[in-house]
Amino acid sequence: MCRWTRQDRQRSHPLNIQRDEYARRRRQLMRMAGEDAVLLVAAAPERIRNADATWPYRQDSDMHYLCGFPEPDSVLALLPGRKHGEVVLFCRERDPEHERWHGESIGTERAVELHGMDDAFPIDDIDDILPGMIEGRGRVYCHFGSEPEFDARLLGWMRRLRQLRGGGVVPKEFVALGHLLHDLRLYKSRGELKLMHASANIAAEAHLAAMRMATVGRHEYEVEAELMRTMRSRGAVAAFPPIVAGGVNACTMHYQANRAPLRDGDLLLVDAGAELDCYASDISRTFPINGRYNREQRALYELVLEAQLAAIDEVRPGRAFDAAHQMAVRVIAEGLCALGLLAGTADDVIADGSYKRFYPVKTGHWLGLDVHDVGDYRVDGEPRMLEPGMVVTVEPGIYIPPNDTTVAERWRGIGIRIEDDVAVTRSGNDVLTANVPKDAGEIEAWLKRGMS
Repeated sequence: MCRWTRQDRQRSHPLNIQRDEYARRRRQLMRMAGEDAVLLVAAAPERIRNADATWPYRQDSDMHYLCGFPEPDSVLALLPGRKHGEVVLFCRERDPEHERWHGESIGTERAVELHGMDDAFPIDDIDDILPGMIEGRGRVYCHFGSEPEFDARLLGWMRRLRQLRGGGVVPKEFVALGHLLHDLRLYKSRGELKLMHASANIAAEAHLAAMRMATVGRHEYEVEAELMRTMRSRGAVAAFPPIVAGGVNACTMHYQANRAPLRDGDLLLVDAGAELDCYASDISRTFPINGRYNREQRALYELVLEAQLAAIDEVRPGRAFDAAHQMAVRVIAEGLCALGLLAGTADDVIADGSYKRFYPVKTGHWLGLDVHDVGDYRVDGEPRMLEPGMVVTVEPGIYIPPNDTTVAERWRGIGIRIEDDVAVTRSGNDVLTANVPKDAGEIEAWLKRGMS
């Protein structure tokens, strides 16, 4: 009888990134760094939740991007031009006593066999082995400041290198690794886009389940529970703590309490995404708890949807990253002026910034291994141009504070956000999260079917 471990199941998933893609990424990064360099990436540490209980483990995104190794207590060393192997992993040795309590480990032998390492050594031996590998190289690429414990170990290796017999040659430069690595992560491969499609489909299913659950008299946490149940039942986890914000709670952009009852006549804003094999999705929808938008809710909702559709049209090769935001601002400003919620013309409220009373945030962000993914938004002081393979969110909204007495009471406390994940293609874009309805009429029809 074949016994499958957690790692075996992960490796067998047909959408997982393949070994040759991880190898291609490492080769590309080493070419960029040059043969005089060493590149070091540490795994994310296990983090304590309280007492001796840890949070569910999630690998560092850069470590995952370069090798897919899923365990803590590991360090990846890339050594361009090294005769005995350029890709070296330090990781836990297999230990029957540890495995009895915590489950099967990969170990050094299988790190080579299954993860494509040229060589692997026990993490307990890193202080003795790694300084010698670093010796004679001119530059060390590493993340600095994110994990103080790793920073301290790196300084210790430099001290040990100086103490080598005859005096080791210590690297003269320490360079932030993100400058090279994060630009690579910005461009998604075909395999990554397949994973992001799958993640988006799971998140879409979770949102549809949440719409069915969200009825008058339930609570926000019940909707949150349905989101989480659906994601976990499809082999994913939540990419971030879901926002389930009923009524005025939707005017708090990062509302997290998720405790309030769902009330007749209120809208419910749900912002939730799935994470599959470390790749994230991010969807927001806003819908009426009783199944029907009232006049003011619908007017604002259709304005946000108009802004979102216009912004998505700006997500295409050769357009600036901020073009979607500028378009969303223009549409929302014109609409708020037409509804009498802002005085003057769209040009006026954009120029003086008064539209920010009701739309105080940006329209999107990069998406990938992190929900707010890495990558510069500006290059040489100018907005970055979109290129095929980039993935962004498009999420305009309108948030009218409940205590804003400058508008009529019927508008107060309405918060609306519509968010989709959009991949830039050669010919335009691909909305990865299109499986969740967002037209007001379609949402009402969906809710009616769910309530019947």
